[in-house]
Amino acid sequence: MQPDKLTAIGETEIDRVVRDFYRRVQADELLGPIFNNAIGDWDHHLGKLVDFWCSAMLSSGRYKGNPLAAHLPQATHMTPAAFNRWLQLWGETTDALLGAAAAVALQEKAARIAESLGLGIAFHRNRGLPDGAADAA
Repeated sequence: MQPDKLTAIGETEIDRVVRDFYRRVQADELLGPIFNNAIGDWDHHLGKLVDFWCSAMLSSGRYKGNPLAAHLPQATHMTPAAFNRWLQLWGETTDALLGAAAAVALQEKAARIAESLGLGIAFHRNRGLPDGAADAA
């Protein structure tokens, strides 16, 4: 008999999902090269990602960064196909590890985050700013 999927969303569940998801990303044919070339220290980066998701889902306030500025250097790789693949893997991971309600909550948040990043990158491109040039405006 398989153990029940996790139904709650807490720090432990977020940590488990983030780490499993990014193992999948690292091995993915499309996303792996993008992420592996951009991230030098996966252990450190995973900690930041767990903090981000704890802040996004639990209002923990642990993440203090700027996601748009962090992603602008990789803007040329952030294509609709890459976003779609990222969301697909996120959905597969959350479906595999969490109960339906928890998985849907994380999937909906991820879709909003992907949309926001995509819009932010498009805004910077439309203003003629080079990728990676996040300004304070």
